[in-house]
Amino acid sequence: MAVISTLLTLLRRLLLALESLAVVIVVFGLVYLFGRYVVVPTVDYAFDSVTADETLKHTIHKVTGAAFLLLGFYLALPLSGLATTPTTVAAITAGGTIAVGFASREILSNFVSGVILVLDPEFRIGDWIRWGETEGVIEAIGFRVTRVHTFDNELITVPNSQLTTNQVWNPANKDRRRVTCRIGIDYDADIQTARDILLQVALAQESIEDRPAPTIHVVELAESDIGLKVLFWIGDPERAEIVSIQSEYFEQAKAQLDAAGIDMPYPHRELTGSVAVHDRSDSNSAR
Repeated sequence: MAVISTLLTLLRRLLLALESLAVVIVVFGLVYLFGRYVVVPTVDYAFDSVTADETLKHTIHKVTGAAFLLLGFYLALPLSGLATTPTTVAAITAGGTIAVGFASREILSNFVSGVILVLDPEFRIGDWIRWGETEGVIEAIGFRVTRVHTFDNELITVPNSQLTTNQVWNPANKDRRRVTCRIGIDYDADIQTARDILLQVALAQESIEDRPAPTIHVVELAESDIGLKVLFWIGDPERAEIVSIQSEYFEQAKAQLDAAGIDMPYPHRELTGSVAVHDRSDSNSAR
C-alpha cells in the first residue's frame, strides 16, 4: 500500500507539473502572439504614417517584440503556480540575469554597443560606412549585431562592439565631399598648360562644384612622371556618384591632354648589360 501511495503521489505531482507547464506555454504563447501580430504591426503602422527615422523605427519594432516576450514570461510564471509571489519572480529573473551575464559577457557588450549605435545620430540605416578594409551600407542595426551590405553584394554581420571600439568612417555623412584624383604627366610637358587643362575639365563637369573652386598641385616627381593632384568638391556624395564622377573626369582629362600633345607616361625600366652565348657543339666535341 505504501508503494501505491507513493506512486499516486508522484503521479499527482507529475500531472500538476504538466498542468503548470501547459499553462506556461499557453499564457506565454498568447501574450507573445498578441504582441507580435497585433501590437507590433500597429506600432509599425503608426510610425509609417508619420515621418520618422528608419533606425528609430527599426529599434522600436525590436524593443516592442522583446517587451512582449518578457511580459509573457512574467505573466506565465505566476499563473502557472511555478512562482506565486512577486519576490519569487524577481529572484528567478535576477538569477537568470546573473547566469546570462557570466555566460555571455560578449553578448552583453554587443548589446550595450547596439544601444550606443542606435542613440548615435550620426549612425543610421542607409549610411555608407567604412572600417578597416571593409565598407558598405548599413542595412539593419540589431541588439547584438549590425548588418552591412557591401558593394560586392555581400551581407556582413558585424558584432556591434567592433563598430564602437574601432574607427568608423562615414564618407557620405555631410552634404559635400572633397574628391582627390592623381594624374601623371611627362617630364617634357609644360606643367602650367597641363594644370590649366585639368582645371577646365573640372569646371566643365556639372557634378563638380565651382565653390570651393577645383585646385591642382604638383605633389610628386616620380620616376616616370610628374604627379599632379586634382582636388574638387561634389554634392550628394554617394559612393556610386563618386565613382561615376571620377571616371568621367579621368576620361575627359585623358582626352584633353592627348589633344594638347601631353603624354601620361607609365612606369618603364631600361635593362642594361650583356648576355653570353655558349655554343653547345663546341662543348660536345670537347667530350
